[in-house]
Amino acid sequence: MSVPAYDRIGLSYSAVRRADPRFETAIWNALGDAGIVLNIGAGAGSYEPRDREVIAVEPSPVMIAQRPVDSAPAIQGVAESIPLGDKSVDATMGVFTMQHWDDVDRGLTEVLRVTRKRIVFLTLDLDVTAQMWLCSDYLPEIIEHDRQAFPTIAHLQAVLPNLQAEPIIAPADCTDGFCVALWSRPEAYLDPDVRRASSIWHLLPPAVVAGGLDRLRQDLDSGKWDDCYGNLRTQATLDIGLRLVKAELQGAEAHSSHIMVRGLKVRRSQTRRGPSR
Repeated sequence: MSVPAYDRIGLSYSAVRRADPRFETAIWNALGDAGIVLNIGAGAGSYEPRDREVIAVEPSPVMIAQRPVDSAPAIQGVAESIPLGDKSVDATMGVFTMQHWDDVDRGLTEVLRVTRKRIVFLTLDLDVTAQMWLCSDYLPEIIEHDRQAFPTIAHLQAVLPNLQAEPIIAPADCTDGFCVALWSRPEAYLDPDVRRASSIWHLLPPAVVAGGLDRLRQDLDSGKWDDCYGNLRTQATLDIGLRLVKAELQGAEAHSSHIMVRGLKVRRSQTRRGPSR
């Protein structure tokens, strides 16, 4: 996705896309003992651990501007050309980022180049996501589009060593309002501010989006949606295809107290240790 496109999408991002503490805990646990963490496609800083050193790389200046004042400094850059030296971070993390890369394999090669210990991504298994009612009944075009963008779990297993994929079940009260996270709140899809914070609504043809939302609005008004899916309003969790994938890298190099940024050696600050959430 181009930087200008994400500059438009990011205008209301931080108000809708608030880190869900349950996802946060899973990501932080997966990072293990990593002392220096690269967040690739870092956006507004959601899910970055606060008890260790973080380097944020993000292409969009609009997203960078929404980062909290106490978050890690962000470097403007892209996954296909990470501005860090070889084996300069203990772990790399990314949350819903790979589908935005222009070249996923090149980006993964770069991630492998800069990472010593492990790689952690939060992504989607689209075979599961396709069963969610928004995608199956109203906008199957979401899946058609995303299959061209998201790497499959099988592809990630072929590229990243020792990869494990863990299902992350989405709670009904998820605070991170990405597209399919609103599975129990159908009326939310009719809110343009909510849609503005997820890229898929900007990538599908406007006529396709309008048609799907019109059908949803009619089914909510008539009660048809509740006849079919009303039980979801009181269901606590749902598997929407959310997957935490972790690759453990072999032959990790010794921990370094320096970070290389485009050939400039920068001494890392003292690692902060604090309570986890």
